[in-house]
Amino acid sequence: MIPMSSQKTVVVGMSGGVDSSVSALLLKEQGYNVIGMFMKNWDETDENGVCPATRDFEDVVRVCDQISIPYYSVNFVKEYWDNVFSHFIEELKQGHTPNPDILCNREIKFKVMLDKALQLGADFLATGHYCRNYLAESHTQLLKGLDPGKDQSYFLYAISQRALHRALFPIGNLQKSEVREIARKHGLSTSEKKIVRVSVLLVKETLNSF
Repeated sequence: MIPMSSQKTVVVGMSGGVDSSVSALLLKEQGYNVIGMFMKNWDETDENGVCPATRDFEDVVRVCDQISIPYYSVNFVKEYWDNVFSHFIEELKQGHTPNPDILCNREIKFKVMLDKALQLGADFLATGHYCRNYLAESHTQLLKGLDPGKDQSYFLYAISQRALHRALFPIGNLQKSEVREIARKHGLSTSEKKIVRVSVLLVKETLNSF
């Protein structure tokens, strides 16, 4: 569900990857007032002493400059630790297999980041998830993305109706190959980039410590 613009403001959660880059581009082309927002959730360095988040933010800056939109960087490390990581550890200790992506979407992206977007005067929060939403009579429905190999609706099943009603998923009707082609056509610097999610690093590091 992509509402008509009429100069509505939308904050796009940008990871530095191709999906969020194309999401921002498409929304701008549709006439929205677009603001990029990069969130840092984890303090970590790689084997060379470089923080991956720093590199990802540099990619966000390049794309925002390319499509001429303003951007912000926000630090949600504490919120991520308190509401995602701590719960993740406790679940592991109990022999469960928690999914940090589901928690992050519910507690960080579509709660803390949504609140930040609204504080900036945004009408909507958009992400590069492969899913869709539909405004029914009494509620907003979460629908699968049209690319069966990339559908991410499962990771968003726990977000609130409040968040889902404010959410835009610009690439939910596209195939991944189409998203990359759009990025190439517009010369976006992230067109060939592949993202390693924080949650993947989190799981690997945590399991190694058990």
